[in-house]
Amino acid sequence: MFKKILKSFDYSIIAVYVLLCLFGLVMIYSASMVVAVQRYGVDSAFFYDRQKLNLCLAFLLFLVTAFLPYKIYQTNKFLISIMGIIVVGLLSIFVFGHVSNNAQSWLEIGTASLQPSEFAKLVVIIYLSAVYAKKQAYIDSFNRGVAPPLIFLIVVCLMVGIQPDIGTASIIFLIGCTIIVSSGMKFKTIMRLFSIGLGVLVVFSPFIFLARHKIFTPERLSRFTGFLHPFKTEGSDGLQLVNSYLAIGSGGIKGQGLGQSIQKLGYLPEPHTDFIMAIIAEELGVAGVLFVILGLAYLVLRGIYIGVKIKDPFGSLLAIGISSMLAIQSFINLGGVCGLIPITGVPLPFISYGGSSLVLLSLSMGILVNVSMFKNYEENFKKKQEKHKETDYHSKRPFKIYSR
Repeated sequence: MFKKILKSFDYSIIAVYVLLCLFGLVMIYSASMVVAVQRYGVDSAFFYDRQKLNLCLAFLLFLVTAFLPYKIYQTNKFLISIMGIIVVGLLSIFVFGHVSNNAQSWLEIGTASLQPSEFAKLVVIIYLSAVYAKKQAYIDSFNRGVAPPLIFLIVVCLMVGIQPDIGTASIIFLIGCTIIVSSGMKFKTIMRLFSIGLGVLVVFSPFIFLARHKIFTPERLSRFTGFLHPFKTEGSDGLQLVNSYLAIGSGGIKGQGLGQSIQKLGYLPEPHTDFIMAIIAEELGVAGVLFVILGLAYLVLRGIYIGVKIKDPFGSLLAIGISSMLAIQSFINLGGVCGLIPITGVPLPFISYGGSSLVLLSLSMGILVNVSMFKNYEENFKKKQEKHKETDYHSKRPFKIYSR
């Protein structure tokens, strides 16, 4: 049985996941050497050593979720437990959380920091996938099928948004929308939801206008200013984006060589987190950028393929939800680095420094591998059944004896 399970694993997902994590570890060391000494006054390998510990924990949790049957997550006890834990975690932020990058999003546990909003992404994916999979018979019923999961999604988004962490709240909301669209609802029901959303926005628009100074703070507006006019504000709001452009442009096709970045020497404020792709482009050129983008694209497309092929609605929505999380987060980070969208402070999956993000993504990849394993196991089982039927059919065929 164990050998059959091992044979059914999708080793291509595992290989790409491990390669991206190891590549990210190398680039974190390269990008953070100077920042660690100059800004934080610690050893040059400080962030590298911390990420190694994060990676060990992440790999362990990946193995746990890869072998744990994903259908366990659909049980009511599990759903109630994770919902309670994430709500308590998000509420505790407002009491015990500390501020980092203008957001009260972190809990300090000893020497480590934990970001509950990161894990809220996976909780939303599991919860929405489980609920909508159970409600397939009446999924277009607004009161029974549509509304209850939406309430939980909106509550989580509001709790994350008022930290304030608009970037993470937006990702959670977009992930939820992806699962809703993929849940099997009719187009008419989806358009009804869209209309209700617009109506709510119109109703609350006067309150938004009155609270505009609290919502659209100078810090948030500066991100739009830096995005729209980076070179006019290169000394202030556009500093990060301009230096990101310089890093990408100076890398060219071949790159300056591993460890040879100029922008990480104090010019680019966050070289090992939000803007690590700019350092990759500067040091490794097009090859380094393509390695990361193609790796992430493979995981996203492979996850969508698994979601489409598997017959179990819960497994299908899980795979699509995890793939959408990876795709949305990658797009937001890469879009900010190259100036397509405003900078939001979202890390690049598997590559940027950060324990919470890496652990979350590793848990998610383990679940995706487990869903894929069950899909492959079912397909192999059906193939064997068909072969047995063919064998039985041929063995039972009557023989005709012909004589002259």
